Amino acid sequence: MATLPVLPLTDAVLLPGMVIPVTLDPSTQAAVDAARASGDRQLLAVPRIDGEYGPVGVVATIEKTGRLPSGEPAAVIRGLSRARIGSGVPGPGAALWVEATELSEPAPAGRARDLAREYRALMTSVLQQRGAWQVIDAMERMTDLSELADAAGYAPWLSLAQKTELLAAADVTARLELLVGWVREHLAEQEVTEQINTDVREGLEKSQREFLLRQQLAAIRKELGEDEPDGSADYRSRVESADLPEKIREAALREVGKLERASDASPESGWIRTWLDTVLEMPWGVRTADHTDLGAARAVLDADHAGLADVKDRILEYLAVRNRRAERNLGVVGGRGSGAVLALAGPPGVGKTSLGESVARALGRNFVRVSLGGVRDEAEIRGHRRTYVGALPGRIVRALREAGSMNPVILLDEVDKLATGYAGDPAAALLEVLDPAQNHTFRDHYLEVDLDLSDVLFLATANVVESIPGPLLDRMELVTLDGYTEDEKVAIARDHLLPRQLQRAGLTADEVTVADGALARIAGEHTREAGVRQLERALAKILRKVAVALATDPTPVRVDADDLARYLGRPRFTPESAERTAVAGVATGLAVTGAGGDVLFIEATSMPGEPGLTLTGQLGEVMKESAQIALSYLRSNGRRLGLDPNALAGRRIHLHVPAGAVPKDGPSAGITMVTALASLASGRPVRPEFGMTGEVTLSGRVLPIGGVKQKLLAAHRAGLTEVIIPARNEPDLDDLPAEVREALTVHVLADVADVLALALRPAEVDAGTLGGVDAGTLGGQPLSAA
Repeated sequence: MATLPVLPLTDAVLLPGMVIPVTLDPSTQAAVDAARASGDRQLLAVPRIDGEYGPVGVVATIEKTGRLPSGEPAAVIRGLSRARIGSGVPGPGAALWVEATELSEPAPAGRARDLAREYRALMTSVLQQRGAWQVIDAMERMTDLSELADAAGYAPWLSLAQKTELLAAADVTARLELLVGWVREHLAEQEVTEQINTDVREGLEKSQREFLLRQQLAAIRKELGEDEPDGSADYRSRVESADLPEKIREAALREVGKLERASDASPESGWIRTWLDTVLEMPWGVRTADHTDLGAARAVLDADHAGLADVKDRILEYLAVRNRRAERNLGVVGGRGSGAVLALAGPPGVGKTSLGESVARALGRNFVRVSLGGVRDEAEIRGHRRTYVGALPGRIVRALREAGSMNPVILLDEVDKLATGYAGDPAAALLEVLDPAQNHTFRDHYLEVDLDLSDVLFLATANVVESIPGPLLDRMELVTLDGYTEDEKVAIARDHLLPRQLQRAGLTADEVTVADGALARIAGEHTREAGVRQLERALAKILRKVAVALATDPTPVRVDADDLARYLGRPRFTPESAERTAVAGVATGLAVTGAGGDVLFIEATSMPGEPGLTLTGQLGEVMKESAQIALSYLRSNGRRLGLDPNALAGRRIHLHVPAGAVPKDGPSAGITMVTALASLASGRPVRPEFGMTGEVTLSGRVLPIGGVKQKLLAAHRAGLTEVIIPARNEPDLDDLPAEVREALTVHVLADVADVLALALRPAEVDAGTLGGVDAGTLGGQPLSAA
């Protein structure tokens, strides 16, 4: 054990065998002075990291003292051996004296020589990359493994913490294990760094080569008198030769002037080039000539779609007005063309989207479809400001560019599915597009020039009109497609769906035929829908099974109504009104959903308990209020209607509207609820052939409702033969197809008493009990029609 002054090292670590210079400051100067005064010139060099001394230091001797070239005092010290630091002791001078125990070096054993061999190989790779051949020679001459390991203290890529850990490892095997791991990591990092440097160097060389070649190419073209194809001079000639409106030509020439003054390296030049390309791609002066033959246009529409008379008549009216104005040389007035904006509203599968292409064919115009479902960014309609990265014009401008003319038919599909997002309301951006009085000066944010949309025929499609904002719907001419009758479905299936599915299945009309009776049975019993999508899927299923049969037996197949169970299984839809209304308290109503019209059964029952009304079936607030109004009306007018005043007053009434998982709302089930409750109170079931719709008031008036045509089509599909509607809805019957008018007996009534007198069975027909309550107890007297 020796007593030595401590030399703190803050930015270096001394290992045995190393010789390093140490800059002298007050703390290190005191240790050097103390060592020189002691005679043996020895001290203890200890690394100090983050203000703390390590547990192991190195006994070192002072080789030389003097000044660095910069003039700072310094000492050169040589490490001799490792020593463990003991307790501090008093000593001369200002230095810190400690007791140091020299650590003995155990002889190398085990894996030491294998590790040394691997370490030499790894270090040779590192030093070869640096070109340090003299260091490699010196390392090869080292035979002492401890000396070899401690020589790593000179490595500049080892951190102070790593060197301190190397100093603290007393066993040479442990030191070599640490060094092998660190060198491997360093080699991996060097390999990645070298690869990155190589890639960057190659990229720079390629860029410099391309720049040089482009400069040479520009100089050659200049000598030959040829302009750059993408240069500003070329844009100027293209703008001047293009067929552009005067204001747009002026705006384009202004941008060309900016391009000529801008540097090629400026990002603005890229924006201007893209804008000019977009403007020059627009079909500014291109307009297609409309067909003038109304008969040919009607033939095209009839060939593509069965029914839909309202839409076809409106298109022919549009074409007739265009022809008459053209004959009399009447052009546009005040910048406004003779375009139109039609909104086709109806349930899925009735042909709204496919109708747009037929209209374009009938008019002889180009057709573009713009899908708006799920669009929630206002810039999708109006475009982005062109200063944004990746800016594009809006969908309307892109549709005109795609159509190649300024008067196409643009189908705005699913306009009711627009969503309001954080980037604005796209429905609000459509207000100017779809307003015939404003869209002749439509301004896209990207183009920033007036665009005339007044000659475009816009067709918008929607399933639910209520989802379209009021101001937007007000700018469109609403045409309702309420679904098809069974006869129309048979005609569509025979003339359109079956030939298309035959082609898709690889069959011909000679190999398989489907009888009209089978088509009618599919439409009535296997699919119950307003459109024809499920009908087409059923036909596809039949033809797939026929294709399998023809693979083994090539005999032609005829599918009749009796064969449908083999191809489609048992019917999914059967008339259930008679079964559901066989008991008192159940009435059949009519409703409109997003998929068209449908029948709606309303059930009522009573039971002993706390008086009141229980409502189930996911009813909205308006429908709940209708139920309260129906009950209040019957309680207040029961005596006048022939009911016992206490029949509904002292019991718990439960009103249920299945299916319970489907949300329902609206006032049109009012008279159906009144009829169900009156049936419950009187014990007289509702006549099964009756369906009804209408809003009811507390005074018993039947108010008009919407969707009459869809509801009556649904009643016809469900097998009902008599329908009650409000008297003020009688004009809506004019829109009903003739075959449905003939199949249904429609009663137009204005008073609930008349509804009850007509819809309930006579009292003598049905007697008995309902839900354990005697019908006579509830007031089973005949209802008066008063």
